[in-house]
Amino acid sequence: MNGRFVLYLLGWLLLMEAAFICLPLFAAAIFGEPARPYLATIGLAVLAGVALIRLARPASRDIRPREGFLVVGGAWVVVSLLGTVPYLATPGALGVIDALFESVSGFTTTGSTVIPDTTVLPRSLLLWRAMTQWLGGMGIILFTIAILPLLGIGGMQLFKAEVPGPVKDKVQPRLANTARSLWGVYVALTALEWVCLRIAGLDTFEALCHAFTTLATGGFSTRNASVGEFDSPAVEWIVTVFMLAAGINFVLHYKVVAGRGREVLRDAELRYFLGVAAGFTAYLALTAHQPGDQVVETVRIAAFQTVSLLTTTGYVTTDFELWPGSALLAVLVLLTLGGMSGSTGGGVKSLRTLLALRSLRATIHRLIHPHAVRLVKYGGVVVQDSVLSGIWAFLTAYLLIAVIGAAAVAAAGYDVVTAVTASLTAIGNVGPGLGEVGAYDNFAHIPGLVKLVLAALMLFGRLEIFTLLALLSREFWRR
Repeated sequence: MNGRFVLYLLGWLLLMEAAFICLPLFAAAIFGEPARPYLATIGLAVLAGVALIRLARPASRDIRPREGFLVVGGAWVVVSLLGTVPYLATPGALGVIDALFESVSGFTTTGSTVIPDTTVLPRSLLLWRAMTQWLGGMGIILFTIAILPLLGIGGMQLFKAEVPGPVKDKVQPRLANTARSLWGVYVALTALEWVCLRIAGLDTFEALCHAFTTLATGGFSTRNASVGEFDSPAVEWIVTVFMLAAGINFVLHYKVVAGRGREVLRDAELRYFLGVAAGFTAYLALTAHQPGDQVVETVRIAAFQTVSLLTTTGYVTTDFELWPGSALLAVLVLLTLGGMSGSTGGGVKSLRTLLALRSLRATIHRLIHPHAVRLVKYGGVVVQDSVLSGIWAFLTAYLLIAVIGAAAVAAAGYDVVTAVTASLTAIGNVGPGLGEVGAYDNFAHIPGLVKLVLAALMLFGRLEIFTLLALLSREFWRR
C-alpha cells in the first residue's frame, strides 16, 4: 500500500481547505467580527498540510483501489475535523461534540443542525457553515465521477462511460479535465442562483449563503425557519429550480453546455428522476391541500418540499408534520430516494433505484416464464449481474446501517418515528426528519453519544456505504 502518497494527498487537501477559509476571514473583517477562529484554523491547516507534504513525499504516485478508499475516507474525516475549529474557537458557539456534528453535517451536505438559533452566531461563521456544504457538494461530485467507477462501487461502474479506466497515461489528463469542467458548471450555477436571489430581494450575504447550500443540496440556512422565513414565492421558486438542477447528474449539465442536449433528453435516469419529482409533487398537492387554500400556493409548497426532500437538500417552507398521514408516508419515502448519481444529492440515488426496479421486474418475469430470457438494460446496454448484485448489496447494507442508527436513537428514549427518521435523514444526508427532529426542530437535544452515531451515518451515506465498510474490515489492512 502506498501510504505515503495517501498522506501526501491529504496534506494538499488541508492546504486547499486553508485557502477557502480565507473567505470567512475576509467576511469577519468586513462585518467587524473576531478573526481569531479563522486565523487559528488556517494556521493549523497550513502547519499540518506542509508537514504531511514534506514528510510523506512519495517515491511513487500510483493510486490503486486500496489507496483510493483511504484517500476518499480520509479526506472527509480530515476536513470534517478541521471544520470544527471555527465553531470551537468562536466564544459561546459550540462544544466539541456539537461542533463535530455540525461540521460533519456540513461537509456531508446533510443539513441537520444542533444550532437552535442562528441569529446569535457571527455572520462570518454562518458563511463558513454554508461553505462547508458547498465544498462537500463539489467533493461528492468528483468522488462519484472520478473515484467510484475505479473502485467498483455497486452500480457506479456505469460511469466508466464518462471517465477513463485505470490506465495511468489516460487517467490523469482526462480526470483533470473532467474536474475542471464540473467545477466550472458548479461555480456557474452557484453564481447564477446568487444573482437570481439578489434580484428576488435577498441581500448579498444571505443570497450567497443560500446559493452555496442549494447547489450543494445541503440545506443550511441563515434563518431559523429556513427558506420559509423569507415569505417570498419568488425566492421559493428560484430555490426549487436550483435544487432540482443540483439533484441532476452534473455530467448532464456539462453535456448541455457542450451542445449535446439530445443525449441528455435520452437519459433514462433523468426521465425517471423528473418523473418521480412530478409524481410526488402532484401527490402531495392533492393530499396536503386543505379547503380554503389557494391552489397555486399548494402547488408551490408541494413542489418545493418534494424537490427539497428528493434532492436531500432539506430546506423547509412549511411544517409538513401537520400534513395528513398519507402525505407523511410520502415524506418518509422521499427521505430515502435521493438525487441522481453524479449530483450533489444523497440517498439511495435514482440510478440504483431504477436498476433495482428493472431487476425486480425481470425476476418476476422469469418466475412466470421460467424459460424466457429477460435481461436488465440501461442505455441500450445489458447491465452485468455483478453490477446488479452490487446494487442489492448496497441496498441491504443501507437498510442494516439505518436500522442500527434507529436503534441507537430509540435506545436514548425517543419514539419510533423520531428514531427511524433521524436515522434515515442522517444516512440519506437529508437534514430534517419527523417527530422530535421534524421540519422546524433541531438535533441539539440528542445525547452526545447518539450525535456521534448519527454523524457516522452521515459519513456512511455520503461515502456510498462501501467505502467506510471497506476501511473498517480487517481484510483491508492485511498485506
